Amino acid sequence: MILFLAAFLGLYFFLDSGFPDQEPLAAMAPEDPIRAKYKDLIKTYDSFFTEEFQRTGTPGAAVVIVKDTTVLFAKGFGVKKLYTMDSIDVNTVFRTGSLSKGFASVLAGTLVEAGDFSWEDKVVDHLPFFALKSRQQSRNVKINHLLSHTTGLPYHAYTNLVESGKGIRSIAPYFREVDLIGKPGEIYAYQNAAFGLIEEIVLKTTARTFQRQMAERIFTPADMVQASTSYEEIVSNSNIALPHFYSRRKKKWRVGSISKKYYNLPSTGGINASILDMGNWLKVVMGHRPDIISEQTLDYIFQPFVRSNNRRRYFRKWNLLDEAHYGMGWRVLALGSDTVLYHGGYVNGYRSEISFDREEKIGICVLFNAPSEMASQCIPSFWDIYYAFESSALKTEEHFTEYRN
Repeated sequence: MILFLAAFLGLYFFLDSGFPDQEPLAAMAPEDPIRAKYKDLIKTYDSFFTEEFQRTGTPGAAVVIVKDTTVLFAKGFGVKKLYTMDSIDVNTVFRTGSLSKGFASVLAGTLVEAGDFSWEDKVVDHLPFFALKSRQQSRNVKINHLLSHTTGLPYHAYTNLVESGKGIRSIAPYFREVDLIGKPGEIYAYQNAAFGLIEEIVLKTTARTFQRQMAERIFTPADMVQASTSYEEIVSNSNIALPHFYSRRKKKWRVGSISKKYYNLPSTGGINASILDMGNWLKVVMGHRPDIISEQTLDYIFQPFVRSNNRRRYFRKWNLLDEAHYGMGWRVLALGSDTVLYHGGYVNGYRSEISFDREEKIGICVLFNAPSEMASQCIPSFWDIYYAFESSALKTEEHFTEYRN
């Protein structure tokens, strides 16, 4: 009886949200051999996602799955704003949160290839104002330490100042006041403020802003037509998903507004994009756009630079996970004999998830306009289904329930 009521309430919420049925983009395109091969896989994942979306009462989401250079699946779910009929489509823009860090590391890679700086450059040689509590350690921090969260600064050092709207020039003097937890390259401790120093390095070495370089080197050549790096650009777009927050007291979602947080440091959490943009981004990071970045540079970015804290709270839904490392702007996860790149993000009521297998050349991105409980499940469930499918253990839609639980 309880399960029946939960299912009924989920269906009621789903209908009440004003979400009309949508055909995924790939379903409307002519079927080719790659889409035909993965047809059952996509049906399985679409069914899983639809059921979880309804069960959790998630306001809105968008999904893209790419194999090689083929978009297997691209679809919007739910609405941009609850209690309206304004459906999310494949061009609807979301905030991507910390997925921005993956963009920053790839942009840095393009500038390394251009000869503007190297991964091993000392930060202080480009930014003389950079200083930690230890003068010697200040001299030893390199660009690759910034991007791998291994400067020696403690976890989330001065993220509160980033969220208060301060620029990195105002935040940097505080670095010299905090006790260090290790030498450069030794200990992983996730950062926002220190990571954002890459923007100053880009400006210093190229005489162009991080935002301009991102547009010219990544967004435009990758055909990411809706992507941007500013508050002004997202709020001026007529096709945006608004953020939602859950009220525990009222036990329902409420609509929020887009904030300016992290647009002061877009490399850490300020990139906006549609799910079609993210499909094109997957093609870049999976190595299909050598005109943008080479496979060799991607090899460097995606190497397991440091072992990360494999907290079960963070990875509790990853049934296949053996160990976790961090590369540069990306998590490197060992799933048995397979390795995937991954990152998640949260900002201003938006959740975002991205992952891909470089060897298999398949990837997925999911964007939410609410911190839905299904956000932590959608990527590990995809890999459960995909690897089972590839091993012939999963070929038809009726088997997907095994992987949903």
